[in-house]
Amino acid sequence: MNAQTTSAHDLMQAMGQRARAASSLMAKASPAAKAKALKTLAALLREQSAALQPANEQDLAAARAAGLAEPMVDRLKLTPKVLDTCAEGCEQLAAMPDIIGDIVGMQQQPSGIRVGQMRVPIGVFGMIYESRPNVTIEAASLSIKSGNACILRGGSEAIHSNQALAQLVQQALLEAGLPADAVQLVPSTDRACVGELIAMPAFVDVIIPRGGKGLIERISLEAKVPVIK
Repeated sequence: MNAQTTSAHDLMQAMGQRARAASSLMAKASPAAKAKALKTLAALLREQSAALQPANEQDLAAARAAGLAEPMVDRLKLTPKVLDTCAEGCEQLAAMPDIIGDIVGMQQQPSGIRVGQMRVPIGVFGMIYESRPNVTIEAASLSIKSGNACILRGGSEAIHSNQALAQLVQQALLEAGLPADAVQLVPSTDRACVGELIAMPAFVDVIIPRGGKGLIERISLEAKVPVIK
């Protein structure tokens, strides 16, 4: 195992440990705390729209220098409209009923016992996605609403934008009294980190790949963790 792979292994193991610890706190988080985190994140996305631009411009410049087609470059842009749409999504989630703890499918057994299914958080999910940095907010907000923790690995072409957005998510979590480690973004573009993320069943309960058919098929074949396609 070379030094780069060892570094990826250590990084992902540490992130996995923190995510698992955060997941137990998120599972017990009140609907009010989760709603506060989402509303705070919405406000931060609007307030920090201008502050996010330098990180986004860094990704856009690198994409153009690498010869990325303009339609692909457009997918990387964090315009005020894109950020406002993300903020609206957070607010809509905050306003939705919290279903964690709900019991459904109650059935009377011959013994007289009533049996049903309770909706509970998954625990920790890993999401691997490409290009669009707004997916960072979509995944993070859904994770918060559902009382889960997550580890996010976005495309390397959006690394600076994703890092800036993830910082806002963690700020919102802390302001709501929730653990910042409930949403973590892999800070490295090393592909070895993906291999580590999909092979940590002790820390990650499910992997969600989002992208092209090739990415989804590759993750499905290599993962040692259940994959949701």
